[in-house]
Amino acid sequence: MALPQIKQDATDARLAALDMPQGGWSQAAREDALARVQAMGLPNARDEYWKYTRPDTLVQPDAPNAALLESDEALIFGAVDRLKIVFVDGVFSADESDDLAMAHVSIDRLADAPDIHWAKDVYGVLETRGQTPVQRPLATLNTAFATDGLLIHVTGKAPKPISLIYRHESEVSDAILHHVVKIESGAELTLLENGPAAARFNKCVEVEIADGGTFHHVRAQGRDHERRAATAIFTRLGEESVFKSFTLTANGVLTRNECVIELTGDNAVAHIAGACVGDGDFHHDDTVFITHDALNCESRQVFKKVLRNGATGVFQGKILVKEGAQKTDGYQISQSLLLDEDSQFLAKPELEIYADDVACSHGSTSGAIDEEGLFYLRSRGIDEGPATDLLTIAFLAEAVMEIENEALQDEINSRVEAWLSRRRG
Repeated sequence: MALPQIKQDATDARLAALDMPQGGWSQAAREDALARVQAMGLPNARDEYWKYTRPDTLVQPDAPNAALLESDEALIFGAVDRLKIVFVDGVFSADESDDLAMAHVSIDRLADAPDIHWAKDVYGVLETRGQTPVQRPLATLNTAFATDGLLIHVTGKAPKPISLIYRHESEVSDAILHHVVKIESGAELTLLENGPAAARFNKCVEVEIADGGTFHHVRAQGRDHERRAATAIFTRLGEESVFKSFTLTANGVLTRNECVIELTGDNAVAHIAGACVGDGDFHHDDTVFITHDALNCESRQVFKKVLRNGATGVFQGKILVKEGAQKTDGYQISQSLLLDEDSQFLAKPELEIYADDVACSHGSTSGAIDEEGLFYLRSRGIDEGPATDLLTIAFLAEAVMEIENEALQDEINSRVEAWLSRRRG
C-alpha cells in the first residue's frame, strides 16, 4: 500500500538528509532497514501509537533546535565502581573512556568492528522482530543510519557495571547510536547510562539474553533541558533469564522511551520501570509492549510520573499473552501525580490474552498531592515545599525499588531530591 503523500514527502526529506554508513558486516541489515523505513514511513501525528506525542521535531530533516546545556548538576553514578565509556555528540571518545578490557566481557565499536563479527546475528534482528504488530519506524531508521555504538558480548559475570556517559558539545548535534548486547548462558551484566547526548538523540539498544542470563539496566536522563530524544530497547529472553530496566527522566522538552520485550523461554522474568519528574514545557512518553510466548513467565511494568506547570506525561503499555503461554504473571501499573491543574497524564493500558491459566492485571490513576499526608507533615513543623517533596519521593518509591542494587537506588533518589529542591528554589 502506498504511503500518504504527506508521510512520503516527510520520510523522503529526512532520509535525504542522512548518510548511511557503507560496507562491513552490518551492510545487509542496514539496507534491509532502509527498505523497511521507506515502506512504513516515519511517524506522524495521525499514527495510532503517536496520537499523544507529536513526532515532528524528531523527524524533521533540518538541524534540530538548539539545545543549551546547563551543567550545574553533579554527574550521577560517580560513586559507583564502573567501567566508563564516553560518547561526545554521538561519537566514541577514546581519550575520555576507560580501557575497554574487562573479564568475561568483550566490547567493540559499531563504527570499526571487524568484518566478521558475532553481532551480525543480532544487529537489526530484534528490532525487526519488534515491528510486529506495531511499527516502530524511528528504531528502523536507527538500524539503517546509526553511526556509532557498542557491541557488548558477555560470557560470564561482569566484575563491575559498564557505564555509558553521553556528552554533547554542539548545540545542534544530531546523534544516532545503536548498541547491541549479547548475554550468554549464565552470564550477567549491569549497564548504566546517563548524560546529555545531543540536541536530538535517536538511540536503539538490542539485548539478546540466553538461558539463565541476567541483564540489569539503570538509566538517568537529565541535565539537558532542551533534549529531544527517541530511545528504543528490544530484548529477547531465553529460559530462566532475567531482564530488569529502570529509567529516571528529569528535564527535556520531548522524550519518547519505547521498550519491546519478548519472553520466549520458560520461567523468564522481565521488569521495566520508570520514574519521571517534569516541569513546564516537558513532554514524556513511555511506550511498552511485552509478549509472553512461554510457560510460567513473569513481567512487571511500573511507571510513575510527577508533573507540574503544564507538563505532559504519556504511558502506553501492553501485555500480549500468546496461546500456550500458561502460568503467565503479568503486572502493569501507571500512575501520575499532578501538582497543578495545568498538567496532564494520558494513559493507554492494554491486555490481550489467548491463554486461560494466567494472572494479569493493569491499572492507571492520576491524582493530586495527598492533602491529609501534607497536613500531617505540616503539623509536624515541615514547611510545605519540603513536605511536598517527601510525598513526591514516596510516590515514586515503587518504581525506584525495582532497582535491585541499593547503592544505585540511593543514587537515583539523590538525583530526584536534587531536582525537587532546585525547582523549589
